[in-house]
Amino acid sequence: MKFPYNIHIAIILSAILFSSCAAQETVRERKIIAQPAQQTKIPQDNTLSKVQLPKAEREFRAAWIATVANINWPSRNNLTTAQQKQEAITILDMLQEAHFNAVIFQARPSADAFYKSELEPWSYFLTGNIGKAPNHFYDPLEFWISEAHKRGMQLHVWLNPYRAHHTTGGAVTGESMAKKMSEATYKLRNGMYWMDPSDDKVQDHVSSVIKDIVKRYDIDAIHIDDYFYPYKEYNGGRDFPDQRTWNAYLKVGGTLSKADWRRANVNKFIKRIHEEIKAEKPQVKFGISPFGIWKPGFPAGITGSSQYDELYADAKLWLNEGWCDYYAPQLYWKEDGPQSFSALLKWWESENVKNIHLWPGLNTVGIKNVPDRPAEIIKQIKITRNVLPESKGVIHYSMDGISKSPAMLKALKEIYKEKALVPASPWIKTKPLTKPQLTLQQAGNEVHLRWSSSETPEVFKWILYSKYGNDWQYEILERSEVSKNLEFSQSGKKLNAVAVKAVDRLGNESEYDAKAIR
Repeated sequence: MKFPYNIHIAIILSAILFSSCAAQETVRERKIIAQPAQQTKIPQDNTLSKVQLPKAEREFRAAWIATVANINWPSRNNLTTAQQKQEAITILDMLQEAHFNAVIFQARPSADAFYKSELEPWSYFLTGNIGKAPNHFYDPLEFWISEAHKRGMQLHVWLNPYRAHHTTGGAVTGESMAKKMSEATYKLRNGMYWMDPSDDKVQDHVSSVIKDIVKRYDIDAIHIDDYFYPYKEYNGGRDFPDQRTWNAYLKVGGTLSKADWRRANVNKFIKRIHEEIKAEKPQVKFGISPFGIWKPGFPAGITGSSQYDELYADAKLWLNEGWCDYYAPQLYWKEDGPQSFSALLKWWESENVKNIHLWPGLNTVGIKNVPDRPAEIIKQIKITRNVLPESKGVIHYSMDGISKSPAMLKALKEIYKEKALVPASPWIKTKPLTKPQLTLQQAGNEVHLRWSSSETPEVFKWILYSKYGNDWQYEILERSEVSKNLEFSQSGKKLNAVAVKAVDRLGNESEYDAKAIR
């Protein structure tokens, strides 16, 4: 078909105009497509096989959370479940903000339980009634473990082996272990009930309680304190009434003195607990926090009570033998006095022949005869860092000394200004974490980093390294943090390399993945 000339010209002009518009649309489309491409993937053939990374800071920073007598948590024994949880979160948030990395949680203050147990009753200090479960049921220990780990903090379960009932624990009912094990439990003159440390049934029972906790809960350590045989003032200065088991020992031909027999039974218990924890879960640590003085005169000039002669606790022997993974002697005195903090710390260190961790307990809540309590505690932390440079750390007694003293909290935030990993325990053998994978992507004036591990559940923290100019720097990140943007230039120095490591719950570091940035 033929078209008139003018129609033919119009068709040609329309085709030219359509082609021009289409070309412009294509350009616009290309421009739109090109915009995200500003984030370009940096070639991954830039892996660095050998770099000298700085060592990450390590220091054990822990606080005791006392539940007995509602000292720290819960604040009362009639709180709702929601109120209990909120108080726990407030404590953990405060410690996290101050860069603590562990909590020592008292889950069994007096033969009772802050967790669901078939062996012992729910604690009076939790619900106001021995044996009564929390309203709106939950497992407090499980909750504390989960919330502590969520914040990158270890959870150590603290328990008292032999105390069966505390004076503030309400009436002794049929639910109480003081009644259920009455043949092996004695009422002291101050109203407490105490299990006989030399009774095999007692040792077997406490062993079962500890193994049950280790087996069922994802804890980082079992922790026992200074209560073995009770302090003499608990029984009005009278001797502990263990004549029944003592006579049974003599009847079978026992030859030890009564004092040595008592110590031998406590020694047997300590060694047994250490071995049983390791048999159940080798990665779970065992910590002991004995009274700070072994005997008066050790070291020379030290005066005070003797745990060896009064508590029948040969804490020096346990340290010498390495029957635990860390030791926290309660050095609750000032530096300048008859129980010199540094003198005692150095003596305990001289007895640490197995080179386990030595993290002294500090009396953050009530150190006496000092004009400035925060200043004294900070001084003691500095002394500890100087005396124990390879395994720094302390435990603060108790949380009230931090939460109820703005001056103390401020001082601790200053001395704990940077995050720190817990010191590793190389004698605990574990499978090394695999090397994480690091990927980079350029995004304008920044580089976007992402990293991952094939063993994500085993990762507790990350260490991210960056090199500006010739200087490496690092930061410790929580396990939920798996990406970060870094500027290409900082203080006039160019970013030329990055690296990442994974860290497990015991503080062990993986190999690094490092990349050059060109």
